Amino acid sequence: MTSQESQVSLRLREPGVTKTVGLISDTHIPVRASEIPKKVFEVFEKVDFIVHAGDLVRLSVIDELEQLAPVLVVYGNMDGPKIRGRLPKTDSAKVLNWKIGVTHNPQALFGRRKMREIARQNGFDVLVYGHTHTPSIKWEENTLFINPGSPTNPLPPFVTKPSIALLKITKEKIIPEIVHF
Repeated sequence: MTSQESQVSLRLREPGVTKTVGLISDTHIPVRASEIPKKVFEVFEKVDFIVHAGDLVRLSVIDELEQLAPVLVVYGNMDGPKIRGRLPKTDSAKVLNWKIGVTHNPQALFGRRKMREIARQNGFDVLVYGHTHTPSIKWEENTLFINPGSPTNPLPPFVTKPSIALLKITKEKIIPEIVHF
C-alpha cells in the first residue's frame, strides 16, 4: 500500500511532459457496491498515480487500484478502526512541483473556509476531497478544490451520474476533468 508522500513523489518527479492523476472517492465497497466499476479501471488505465479521498470501507480497494498505479489514500468517516489505524486523515504528494493534498471531509466544521485554511496551511496547490458524493471543480485564486464524486453512490440520486476525475498536470498548469459514466 502506497500512502507515503515520499514513495509517490519520487515516481512523479521522473521526467515527462504531462502527468495524469486519477481521483476517486466514496467507493463504499462492499456496502454500496460489490466492486469498483469496470469503467474506473478503463479511465485510470494509464494514470501515473491515483488519489483516493476516503470511504473505501474495505482495504482491498487500495490493492485493486494499485494494479494500475501507486495510490495515495486517506480514511473517511465510514472507514472503520482497522482502516483508520493504517491510513492518515490528510496526505499529499508533489507532481512536477505542484503539491496535491487529499482529505475526506474538510468542510465538516466550517465549510469552504476550512478548506481554504487546510490548503493554505499545507501549501496545497490542489485539495482533493470527498464525502458529498457530488463532483465539483472550484478554483479560488491559484488553488484548485476538487471532489471526484462517487463511482458507486452518486448524490443526489437520479440527478448525478457515477463519477471519478482526472488531473492533467504539466509544469505550467493543471487541467481538471470530471468523468461521468
